[in-house]
Amino acid sequence: MTLRQKRFVAGRAALTLLTTLSALAGAALVGAAPAGAAEPGGRIAPGVAYDEFDIPAAKGTAHAHVLTVDLRNPHVHLDLLHPGAVAARATLSQQATAQGAVAGVNGDFFNISETQHPGVQATGASVGPAIASGEVLKAAVPNGQRFGPALPPGTSTEDVLGVGVDRRARLDGLTLVGSIRTPESRLPLRGLNQYALPVGSIGAFTAAWGSASRVRATCGTDTDRAAPCSGDTYEVTVRRGRVASMADTPGSGPIAPDTTVLVGREAGAQQLRKFFAGEPVKVRHRLVASASRVPYRFALGGYPVLDEGQPLPGLDNRASAVRTAVGIADRGRRLLLLALDGAPEYRTGLTIAEVADVMRELGSVDAFSLDGGGSSTLVAREPGAADVSVRNHPSGGVERAVPNGIGVFSTT
Repeated sequence: MTLRQKRFVAGRAALTLLTTLSALAGAALVGAAPAGAAEPGGRIAPGVAYDEFDIPAAKGTAHAHVLTVDLRNPHVHLDLLHPGAVAARATLSQQATAQGAVAGVNGDFFNISETQHPGVQATGASVGPAIASGEVLKAAVPNGQRFGPALPPGTSTEDVLGVGVDRRARLDGLTLVGSIRTPESRLPLRGLNQYALPVGSIGAFTAAWGSASRVRATCGTDTDRAAPCSGDTYEVTVRRGRVASMADTPGSGPIAPDTTVLVGREAGAQQLRKFFAGEPVKVRHRLVASASRVPYRFALGGYPVLDEGQPLPGLDNRASAVRTAVGIADRGRRLLLLALDGAPEYRTGLTIAEVADVMRELGSVDAFSLDGGGSSTLVAREPGAADVSVRNHPSGGVERAVPNGIGVFSTT
């Protein structure tokens, strides 16, 4: 089977490793407590617990902040934190407070800079697919266009961590399937709200994209993010199912809910030049899962590091950094959201191979790596507080604005 188809160690001074891990595992298994009842083990809400501890690592001590989330508790669910547009960023605490989450961690890697393309603005959009409250927001960029460390062998930008309508978490892959139909032709749709389109393709941008320029989508190639922007582009605006306007250069600005903007590069641009004003156009798209037939309520990108209890082959064991990761246990009913501390005394962090080992020691069967470094952030509400607060120390000294995150929500 393919990966998609299958789909610390020192605790606090007074605790042994066994005690720490047992407490973390046990905290997530406790059922809902009566409102106002005392919550053991650093409870954030019934079914949601928080803890922190040291991890001895190859390059020094790391400090972990961990949320345990029990999805068997009917009052708890996960969803995507985001600032309201794909091509936008906000701090995790701002996103969590605005959406009413009780806790969360930062999410996917993203288009953070554009030093290779003078005059082109970074979009801030994430790398992988994203689903929020059952709504598909975007698809994945080509592998060669991603930001972040090298992908482990056998993984891709389409890999996701998701929670289905069955309230079970799982690792999967989400592939865009779409088409553009006119009375004369049917063309493949190869992108949806992405900061990078495959060479020779056509991509769709909707109101979910936001107002950022769409020029970045035509820069780089499938294997080289730094390659020059394409000199052969075309844009068609479809409003209420008909061609409303055309342009030689991708534009910017908000997109109305009844409008889809098609952007083509190379062969895709040549196809779009055949469209004419008033022509009827139907644009259809969906994300198809590689492993699960259960629809996803929530999903975001990153890459797997642990599969069925085993670290993926080829995980890097040299480069240490501050990391964020998610572990899945108890057949998708329990999650462990981990963010390392970025304070100077802990900044050496962990290698990806060490992250896989730590997540397995914490009881995870599968685990998924998210954006790290200055993005690594864990937020949670203090008892009695209305808003979340940052529990770790971001390595940049302040919270970094990020495109999305995993939000933990409680109805109690």
